[in-house]
Amino acid sequence: MAYEIKKAAVLGAGVMGATIAAHLTNAGIECLLLDIIPFELTDDDKKKGLTEQSPEWRNRFATNGLNGAVKSKPASFYSKKNASMITIGNFEDDLKRLAEVDWVIEVVIENLKIKQDLFAKVEKIVRPDCIVTTNTSGIPIKDISANFSKGLKERFLGTHFFNPPRYMKLLEIIPGEETKPEVVNSMKTFCEDVLGKGVVICKDVPNFIANRIGVFDISNAITIMVEKGLTVPELDAVIGKSVGRPGSSIFGTLDLVGLDTGYHVMNNLYEAVPDDEMRKYFQPSDFMQKMVDNKWLGNKTRQGFYKRSKDEKGKKVKLTLDYKTMEYVPFQKPKYASLSNASKKEGGFADKLKVLFNGEDIAAEVVREYLCRNFIYAANRVPEISDTIVGIDNAMKWGFNHRLGPFETWDAVGVKEAVEVMKQLKLKVPKKITEMLKTKCESFYLKKDDGKYYYDFETKGYVKLDENPKIILLPSLKERQKVVKSNLGASLVDIGDGIACLEFHTKMNAVDGDVVTMINDSCDIVEKDFLGLVVANHGTNFSVGANIFQVLLAIQKGDWDLLDKLVHDFQYANMRMKYCEKPVVTAPAGMALGGGCEMAMHGTKCQPCGETYIGLVEVGVGVIPAGGGTKELMVRVTEGIPDGAVANGLNLQTFYQKVFENIGMAKVATSAMEAMELGYIRKTDGISLNRDQQIWDAKEIALGLSRFYRKPRQAMIPVMGGNFKGMAESILYNMRHGNYVSDYDVHVAMKLAGIIAGGDCAEGTYVSEDLILDLEREAFLSLAGESMTQDRIMHMLTTGKPLRN
Repeated sequence: MAYEIKKAAVLGAGVMGATIAAHLTNAGIECLLLDIIPFELTDDDKKKGLTEQSPEWRNRFATNGLNGAVKSKPASFYSKKNASMITIGNFEDDLKRLAEVDWVIEVVIENLKIKQDLFAKVEKIVRPDCIVTTNTSGIPIKDISANFSKGLKERFLGTHFFNPPRYMKLLEIIPGEETKPEVVNSMKTFCEDVLGKGVVICKDVPNFIANRIGVFDISNAITIMVEKGLTVPELDAVIGKSVGRPGSSIFGTLDLVGLDTGYHVMNNLYEAVPDDEMRKYFQPSDFMQKMVDNKWLGNKTRQGFYKRSKDEKGKKVKLTLDYKTMEYVPFQKPKYASLSNASKKEGGFADKLKVLFNGEDIAAEVVREYLCRNFIYAANRVPEISDTIVGIDNAMKWGFNHRLGPFETWDAVGVKEAVEVMKQLKLKVPKKITEMLKTKCESFYLKKDDGKYYYDFETKGYVKLDENPKIILLPSLKERQKVVKSNLGASLVDIGDGIACLEFHTKMNAVDGDVVTMINDSCDIVEKDFLGLVVANHGTNFSVGANIFQVLLAIQKGDWDLLDKLVHDFQYANMRMKYCEKPVVTAPAGMALGGGCEMAMHGTKCQPCGETYIGLVEVGVGVIPAGGGTKELMVRVTEGIPDGAVANGLNLQTFYQKVFENIGMAKVATSAMEAMELGYIRKTDGISLNRDQQIWDAKEIALGLSRFYRKPRQAMIPVMGGNFKGMAESILYNMRHGNYVSDYDVHVAMKLAGIIAGGDCAEGTYVSEDLILDLEREAFLSLAGESMTQDRIMHMLTTGKPLRN
């Protein structure tokens, strides 16, 4: 039986249920969101004239859940408009609508009887091809499904999302004993390809994989802190980015998640694993119990392990909890020689971690004990919670944002070396590790000519990792000599099937002369030897824009000819992509700002990742977009205007007002879908929710385009001339006198208005793209020569933030 999911139902409209529903709409899935009806009418309800038959009252919990998801920060929806794809209701009136859906996911309170009673009703309604799942994080799947029919057991499994569902990559799938393999495979494929998740198949054991290992990780760190008498900031300084943990470290993360949540998970795990050799670590400490009793729950109550306050002078100060006295004390940033030495070590993360692991101060001592206990605990959980080390590593990277999983981290410091430290610490080395080293297997992962292998404890040898054909890894292709051409700023890589990929590798993928050269060279090579070009990379950010230091250097030297050339070359490198004789597909992800946005806009098609933060932000440093961004927005807002409409008096103001606002207010889209609404990405372009598969998606689009591709003609753009400048001047006059903008903001905005106006011409005149590019460049150079702009650029370089007037 084929399983296809086009419509889903989420049962339970709490924070988790509502935000899961929101993410389903991000993937284009229509959704029912149902919850219980309120227990009784309140006095306010009665004053409003509501009765127990009023839909407003009966659907209140679902309504509140949806409203909460719409208002949530960070945003749960790619666009608030997606909320219209969710239909709310309640369990008494609307459960019958489950017959319409392909997937039902239960997200109600963690109470076995409540879940079983709800599923008993669900089973009578859903179709025989409907997949039914639970988002439980702690109740065994076998207990929830104990009373199900055989047919439902075959289509039932756990789908454990991590919070917030839009942003957290991990999704744990937990099959039941009777779940059909084809159901598991279908859900895995759907969750990876459609929802963009990293899926780990788990066993039906307490807290599955990520929370089992992750809670031990946190509990282990807290235990070491207490044993060694460290303070909260001291532990966070050590167990942070230096060991591959998020910047929020241990206690910042607990404050973010909520002390009540952390306490609840630890306590539940303590009760659920009576035979776990490290069970005592899960029992929450006395000070955590006091914090929960005091409602010091973290960010949600504005105090937890950290607290923001003001001193007697009204200055903001950061306080931290002294868990010994339960009083808040001023925060002091700790310093350790081993951390400093590690940060100075050349090389990658593994090289720096080795320096820290082998250090001689208290920080290094903490790291050794913390990591070695983690290593032992993870090894002892195979095969209890996962048959392979790969499942554990992926769960920790995707669910807890660890840079490396425990076995990858073990490889980084050295397996043999870590075992020697374990012996020194009098820790019990797992027998399976001793056996592994005896067979001369000295790492958990191994690279061979035909791919990557992992050590398997059951077979006591290396097993080849399954390769997903939809995941294209540029570093792997480079190792296989697939680089066509390269310089310091970028590389052109053959990604197969006649498609090449242009990858940037400057710092933060900023645009410089090398990147511009490779754009032109890549187009030349692709036109001759390939079917199409993809512009993409694996960086955190697609590109943060121009190399601002290079721009400032040219300004300070007064070398205006050089600056003019830099801007001109970038403009026409983008035009080279746009009018390449072979299709060019750009694939932005993360930040695509300023010049990064402009490059993304100049492809034949754009295939953004859902999490793309894109915009033209140059006004923040006192200039305007000059890489073709203004021109391209003008093209996009006018390209659908019918022939003759402008000559017949069509008012262009409504079209260009959007361009003026986007650039003048430096609007940045917070998702690919929002970027479509702002015009940075066309609404006809696709969106990749799975970042790992984005280059493959872009490649497929390039291949599809290549079959019938014809280079487009250059656009002619209708403009408003002086009428637009007059309109802009009027708007800015009001804003200035309302004190919303500064004099210099008005000055920059009028330069922008001059470009959008198309220069000095009559309304309805059609101008070329080249003319708009000339106006962009002229305005950029004019503003760059002003001291106020130079001050803003210097401020940006030194602080990383735009200067506010």
